[in-house]
Amino acid sequence: MMKRPLTIRLCGPRGFCAGVDRAIQIVVLALKKYGAPVYVRHEIVHNRYVVEGLQARGAVFVEELDEIPPEHHAQPVVFSAHGVPKSVPADAEARNLFYLDATCPLVSKVHKQAMRHQRQGRHVLLIGHAGHPEVIGTMGQLPDGAVTLVETEEDAAGIQPADPTALGFVTQTTLSVEDTAGIISALQARFPQMQAPAAESICYATTNRQDAVKEAAPGADLFLIVGAPNSSNSMRLVEVAERAGAKRGLLVQRASEIPWNEIGNIGTLGLSAGASAPEIIVDEIIDAFRERFDVTVDLAVTAEETENFPVNRVLRDIELTTADMAFVNGNA
Repeated sequence: MMKRPLTIRLCGPRGFCAGVDRAIQIVVLALKKYGAPVYVRHEIVHNRYVVEGLQARGAVFVEELDEIPPEHHAQPVVFSAHGVPKSVPADAEARNLFYLDATCPLVSKVHKQAMRHQRQGRHVLLIGHAGHPEVIGTMGQLPDGAVTLVETEEDAAGIQPADPTALGFVTQTTLSVEDTAGIISALQARFPQMQAPAAESICYATTNRQDAVKEAAPGADLFLIVGAPNSSNSMRLVEVAERAGAKRGLLVQRASEIPWNEIGNIGTLGLSAGASAPEIIVDEIIDAFRERFDVTVDLAVTAEETENFPVNRVLRDIELTTADMAFVNGNA
């Protein structure tokens, strides 16, 4: 039986950003240097495949530090790429735990911007999603009451700051560029003296992945984003794809989640991956489509990423090999 032709528009950049890559490397290198178990507070990145791959190598994921048994207090505990409130390293020190901070440097930059606003006497407006670990971490850099979370333009219209002339804003790094611009405009209209951060808060990787999806989306019958439902940047990519002209956007974690009976007679498929989704799953999905279609892959590349964030100094004496990362990167 003849396979129907299918063009896959494969986005670039896609998948791991430098901050996610660094966080996973920190856990892998800690396991090589110190042996199992290495504890990780919260999911190191929002991807079940990555978490399970690290668990298989000896990582133990906990939500709070009191879950680490006393006999393992000399083993490392890694803080996730999303960042943590200041209370977490303080708690680790109080328990005499050895910790490695895998917070993305671009998230740390937002923390510093928020603290700078506060030092200069401004109340901080944080644009982001309630409950997201990055938002919890950023709000936890400052005293209670020093930060107001703004999730929507409706929130921007309703907040009543004590001093409208002394405000500064920062944003979660993984938001939709367009949605964030609308919220900032609404705030600026109400509070013209509000101060912006010294540098853009939405990270380069989020912007680049959204730009590539916008390029590939027009005319796509279906747009698949590889990512987890709790991954903010992945969920935003689905929205961006549909907004930019894809007939349907869909988030999947593995090829096994593709609803083959529902996708219909497609001729053009868009494909990208959130910043915490490994390339090995992108390969798996392309292979699944090759089994069913006569596939041609077209690249939709809008930027080249060369960023590389070094791991913690105590881990730099350990060699990281291609084989160490093959569980997420494949063997290419």
